[in-house]
Amino acid sequence: MLDRRHRLTSATGFATAVRRGRRAGRRTLVVHVHQSPEPGPPLVGFVVGRAVGNAVTRNSVKRRLRHLARERLASLPGSAVLVVRALPPAAAATYAELGSDLDSALSRLGAAAGTAVPSGTLR
Repeated sequence: MLDRRHRLTSATGFATAVRRGRRAGRRTLVVHVHQSPEPGPPLVGFVVGRAVGNAVTRNSVKRRLRHLARERLASLPGSAVLVVRALPPAAAATYAELGSDLDSALSRLGAAAGTAVPSGTLR
């Protein structure tokens, strides 16, 4: 389970990360990362829409993504806001495939190396 202090729960936080952050897309997911100006621990939120599948499938994908994000919290820069949006292929993806796509997206954004993630133009 993802620790409470690392959960992104506010609609404002989600909107800011998606609109102002940088993004990287992969086959099963899209990752948005925004460097918050306020100090604090990294925050992680998930978006798993109906296109992914029924409620059971969506919750299964969320649990997998939560666990993968928890394993990668230490590599995120401080006060980073990470939003992971699952795409329909995530429903059929294995845990390893989701992890590989998440790692690839984070490394493309420079978030995995613990470097600062500048805000600005979306890619």
